[in-house]
Order: sequence, then structure tokens, then C-alpha cells
Amino acid sequence: MNYLKFDKEQLINLEYSLDKEVLRSNRAGSYMSTTLNGCNTRKYHGLLVSPIENFGGEKHVLLSSLDETVIQNNAEFNLGIHRFKGGVYEPKGHKYIRDVKFNRIPKITYRLGGVVLSKERLLVEKEEQVLVRYTLEEAHSPTTLRFKPFLAFRNIHQLSKANMFANSKFHTANNGIFIKLYDGYPDLYMQFNKEVEFIPVPDWYYNIEYIEEARRGYEYLEDLLVPGYFEIPIKKGESIVFAAGLNETKPVSLKQRFTKEVNKRPERDTFLTSLDNAAEQFILQRSDETDIVAGFPWYESITRQTFVSLPGLCISLSNGYSCRRILDTYVKFLKNGFFPDHIHNSNPTYHSADASLWFIWGVQQYFKKNSNAKEVWKKYGNAITEIFEGYKNPALDYIKLTNEGLIYAEKAGTALTWMDSYVDGQPVVQRGGFAVEINALWFNALCFALDLADLAGEYDFIEQWKNMVEKAGNAFLNTFWDNRHEHLADVVNNGIADWAVRPNMVIAAAMDYSPLSTEQKKSLLSVAKRKLLTKRGLRTLSPDHLRYKGVVEGGPREREMAMHQGTVHPWLIQFFAEGYLKIHKRGGLPFVKQIMESFEDDITEHCIGTMAEIYNGNPPHKARGAISMAWSVAGVVYATHLVHNFKE
Repeated sequence: MNYLKFDKEQLINLEYSLDKEVLRSNRAGSYMSTTLNGCNTRKYHGLLVSPIENFGGEKHVLLSSLDETVIQNNAEFNLGIHRFKGGVYEPKGHKYIRDVKFNRIPKITYRLGGVVLSKERLLVEKEEQVLVRYTLEEAHSPTTLRFKPFLAFRNIHQLSKANMFANSKFHTANNGIFIKLYDGYPDLYMQFNKEVEFIPVPDWYYNIEYIEEARRGYEYLEDLLVPGYFEIPIKKGESIVFAAGLNETKPVSLKQRFTKEVNKRPERDTFLTSLDNAAEQFILQRSDETDIVAGFPWYESITRQTFVSLPGLCISLSNGYSCRRILDTYVKFLKNGFFPDHIHNSNPTYHSADASLWFIWGVQQYFKKNSNAKEVWKKYGNAITEIFEGYKNPALDYIKLTNEGLIYAEKAGTALTWMDSYVDGQPVVQRGGFAVEINALWFNALCFALDLADLAGEYDFIEQWKNMVEKAGNAFLNTFWDNRHEHLADVVNNGIADWAVRPNMVIAAAMDYSPLSTEQKKSLLSVAKRKLLTKRGLRTLSPDHLRYKGVVEGGPREREMAMHQGTVHPWLIQFFAEGYLKIHKRGGLPFVKQIMESFEDDITEHCIGTMAEIYNGNPPHKARGAISMAWSVAGVVYATHLVHNFKE
């Protein structure tokens, strides 16, 4: 069954297919990405994009694309498509596309005269290798396939330009070749499952145009080197497998390897199984570490987002093992009670005032599934204790626990909360002082830790922190609630409250432990429903605010200005859904179910089968930012499961 469907009549329409992107990744940190018709519109697109150890593990585009040509009766039909400077498309292989199906992996079917050729692509799970299977389903004459590889060998954030230093020399491999354009790079092996002829005709293709980069205000023209082309005969009913990777492979095993890898992928026959498939793409395994890639194509891991994503992604992965491995990976980076913003930076920064509290929330969600208090405390009790002491006696002079029992965080010119976009070196939304979601997380962490310690028999910890709960709860209400308003203040500094309607207050209503009354939760959720809720998540600012920006467009500066001033973030929906169901119980179920069903339209509109980083605040809420984001997928999965498994 194909849940992800497309209008076959529109597949040859460039406007329709160029706006839909395809992404696959693997546990080794590689990915491949392009558009529905195979025309690369971003510098981040590529058939094999891999981390390169010699360059600090940063991702590099090695194989940008592979043009296929069908040769029959001396006639050539090129299935490739590129956009060149000035909007010229050459060749125009998209006109031969007749069907695109997404089940476990994507399958494109081309028809040209009496020839029907299908193409399927995947990445090997734990290797830097892409496999492409071609099957000649119909043919009435002898047929030959020609393959022309477009090589880049450059960082994902840069562009390749024709130069004299690129080494177009190749070496023969078993049923293929290997080549390395520049020093420092590994060899790229390109092989087939059967004997193939390679004709060396090195040539540069100039001014390939990436329209998405132009739209985003970046340089957008690239030159790519084609070292030559492969030719191989194919018979009706036959399948040929092409492999490109950083290690030589055994051609005889390629067909078997392709089938084995396909069978590892979950079916995508419902909305949730599609998101389960997407969730797998964010898990990264390196030696003894398990991490979460924050998003594709340009993000690495981000500590705060890892902890926020953890429950939703682990629901999709259907096991607590991955959750525990990720928590265990991050515990090793805890220092004086705080986590670095990125765990693999050589010069770590500690600008996440809330990351440690999100870690405790992640442990809390793990405990709900595990339910063995002594085991959970044994693994994470020391980390929780260190975090509490870190806020009480901070090594960082810009984050502290006040005498009133709340967490204060402020550093000039630095964003310490999740709203961390910058323009001209300054935060767009500073939010210095007492931030509402940080203190909601703090109160929740206090209560959870004390309950966990009680179940585990850790009475010294209880004795030290038990009096803090009432103090923190009262201070929270006195600081953030005012009966003259129907919602919580977003941030308070020097006694001045910012009453802008933002989604951070919703996190306070969703926590298992909250100082808010039922009526207060109901009131603020009603405001959020009225002013922030959209079919793609919650806006970051109410449209009636003076600083609201409903569209993310223009250059980097303009986009960053809009990022947290009205832009929709899907990950927040899990907290709205959870808070709403806690208050309205079964009576709120139809409404929340309707919200979650509205997300189904999105997974065939932008990046197929997944959720983008952000969406415009204004309808129709077009996707913006990274094309596939971990906490977006995780938040929607989490909230959808809340609906499916609802119990009062």
C-alpha cells in the first residue's frame, strides 16, 4: 500500500515537483537528498553526502548526481535534469517520469516509447555508501544504459568552481573505478554488480544553478566535474545495482545487499509509520556513542533539541534502549551541572540555560516507560544531583538559582533560551531574566527528582531539596501570573514582565508537575489556542503583536529576524496537546485529534514523509528552514500517540 501519493499528471510539472524534496540518511552520518524529479535545487543536495574525518567530520558532497541515459536503436534518452544559469533546464529527463512511489524506499518509473525503467535509491545503514537499483521493466529492442557521475568533493556549505587542481585521473576497481578530486579526501568508489565499460572524458559543467540558495540570499552557481561515463547493457526484466561509497565493495553481493537494506526499512503505509521511517534518519551511531542529528541538511546535533526530541523519537523507534544510550552518551559531557550547546565542539559553549532541565525531563519520560526507580536513580541520580547543585552554586555567572527559588539567566549579547536566532551578533529575542519555560521545567524537575528519590530510598537528597518545592511554586505564581491577564508572562526582568503571547507558557501547562491551578492552565491554553495555534504547530508570537513577522523570506538577516517572531514551530504541538488533554480530558480528544490529523497533509507537500524545521506564521504556512527536523517529527509523533493512547 502506498500511503504517500502524488498526482501522476503533475509529476512532469516543474513547479509541482521541484518544490517537493526527498531525503534519506543513515546511522553513519551520510545522507542523500534531491527533489522529486531529481533536479538539485540546493547546494546541500547530493546523491552521496558524507562526513569526512580529515575535515573534522563535517559533511561533504562527493557525488552530486548521476545522469542516466537510455540508448536504444542509436537513439538516446537522457533522464537527468539540471538547472543552469538563467533558468535553463538541460537535459529535461523529468518529462519521462510517469510514477513516483514511496513505500520503504522511493521508486521512480520512467517511460520513453516502449521502454519502462524504474529507479530505487537507498543508503547502506552503517556505511558511507549509496545504492541505486535500475530495473528494465519493458523493452522491445536491445538496450544500453549510460551513467554520467557529477562530482563535487566540497563542504556542504560551499560551492565547487572549475579549477586546475581537480584530479580527474581514475583507477580501476572491480566492475568500476575509484577517484579522488582533491588531497585529503578519501577515494570515491563507483561500481556495478556486473561488468561495465568506463569511457574517460573529463569535462566541467559550468553554472549549475541552485534556485533555493538564490531565494535564501546565498551564492547559487556551481561548476561540477564529470570524469567520464559508464555504459552497460541491460535486458528486459534485469536489475542493475550501482554503488558509490568510500570503500571498495564486492560487486557480486550488491543485489543481495540492496534487498537486505530494503527489508530493514519500516513500511510507510500510514501517517505514523511514515514518521517512524523519518525518525530513524536522525539516529547517529559512532563507536560507543548514540546521538541525534538535529536536522537535515545542515545541522549536526544540538544538545537541547536532543533532549526535547528524545521521547517522541524513541516512541517511533519502539524501544527504550536507544533512549538510554543517548542519555548515557550525553551524561559524559555534563560539567558542573551544565551541558555544552553541542557535545562535539572542540571549544564548547554553555549558553543553554535550560538544557540540563530538559535532560531531567527526558529521564522523567524514560522513567515512565521503565518504572524502576532504583535503577533509574542509580544511572542518573548523580547527574540530577550535579545539575541541582550547578544551579544552586553555579560555575557560570550568568545562570543562577535565586533566593526566591527561581532560575535567573542573563548574559549580554547572548541568547540563553531556545529562541536563539541572531542578527548582527545580537539575539533577536534576548529573553534575559526569569524565562517562563525554564522555571516551569525547574519546578517539574524538583518535584520529579524528589518523587524518584523517595521511591529509590535516597533520603539525603530529599532532606536537602524538599523545602524548595513550595518556595519555587509560590515564586513562580507571584512572578509570572497576574489576574489582570489571562496567561503567563513570557519573561520577567527587574520586576518588568513581558506579556507578549508566546508559546513558552504552554510548556508550563503540559508538565506533570506544575504550580498552576486547573483554571490557570485552562485560561492560558485558551489564549494559545486563539492566538498561536495553526495547522502546523504553534506560532512563536501572536499576530496582533507589533513585532510579529508572518513570513520567513529574504536573505539570512531577514529570515533570522522572523525565526522567533511569529514563525510556526511544530515541536511545540506536543506540549499544547498534552496540556489540553490534561485539562479537558476525553472532552478535548476530538479537538486535539483534529489538530494532529491536519499534519498529514504536510508530509507530501515539502520534504516527503517528514516535517520541516519551521513554517510561515501566515497561511498557508509554507515550510521553511531545514527540510527535515528531529524535534518537529518527534513532537508530532509524541502528540499523535497521546491521542491514540489516551487515558484519563
